[in-house]
Amino acid sequence: MKLTTLFTFILSLLSWSLLSAEKVDIAGYSFTSPSTWVSSKPTSKMRKAQFKVPGSGGKDAEVAFFHFGGGGSGGVKANIDRWMGQFESAKGKIVKNTVIGDIPVSYAQAHGTFLSGSAFGPKTPKPNHALLAAIISGKNGSIFIKMTGPKETVDAQVSNMKKMVLNSLDK
Repeated sequence: MKLTTLFTFILSLLSWSLLSAEKVDIAGYSFTSPSTWVSSKPTSKMRKAQFKVPGSGGKDAEVAFFHFGGGGSGGVKANIDRWMGQFESAKGKIVKNTVIGDIPVSYAQAHGTFLSGSAFGPKTPKPNHALLAAIISGKNGSIFIKMTGPKETVDAQVSNMKKMVLNSLDK
């Protein structure tokens, strides 16, 4: 009897996690979020989608998807440079370029004291934070996926982010 209850519980957890993943369509590509990411209403019109990434002890990160069409986004290098500039002194900078199918993808990572706030407004220093980003140079313009938050939470999401990007482009 107890084995049946355990099996039912595990099956319901698996079903729930599959149902909680969300599909996001941007610029001709479909992204399926990791099941632990929680969809939230975008906080600006520039964001096409937004997620909260739960971390241990309430140390949540945020993921935002951006798409500006076939231009006007400043390009890969300009965006990575701007994102690195959002740290007091970015540490552990990693930029890797790859191709998935025939689509160029750039990944960027850094950590340190993140200066949170709007481009022209006041900044709030957030120590021990990190950036994980992917820029997909798609057929309808670049798609920017940017995660920021506590370093331990962001670091734990590297494989999830890469898997989500790979699954959306490798078709």
